[in-house]
Amino acid sequence: MTDKQTRFIEFYSRTGNATRAAIFAGYSEKTAEQKGYELKKLLRGPIQEEVLRHIGDCLPVALHHLTDLAENAESESVRLGAVKDILDRGGLKPVERVETTSVERMSEEEIQRELDALRRQAH
Repeated sequence: MTDKQTRFIEFYSRTGNATRAAIFAGYSEKTAEQKGYELKKLLRGPIQEEVLRHIGDCLPVALHHLTDLAENAESESVRLGAVKDILDRGGLKPVERVETTSVERMSEEEIQRELDALRRQAH
């Protein structure tokens, strides 16, 4: 990977602007739009890695702000929301149940009745 490509990845992953990233990296302003488009496709994997690294770098600050809201917000609903977000992200989100029906075990008549019932609910 060239120095220009590395600079492109760094700038693009922070701004999302491929043309400006190409200019920042040292490519010509005349060709920056096309070059940015090409580099975005060519460097998709390294860009994604850099974006994930940036997100990881932001996590401690985000957690600090969320914890501060949970502890100090004047509004009870804001405090409750912050606490729920912290618990959810800590893996303690309540289980969401989804009811499924196995179509393979249903006869055509049962499937038709189910479809009719769903249509009535939609109206």
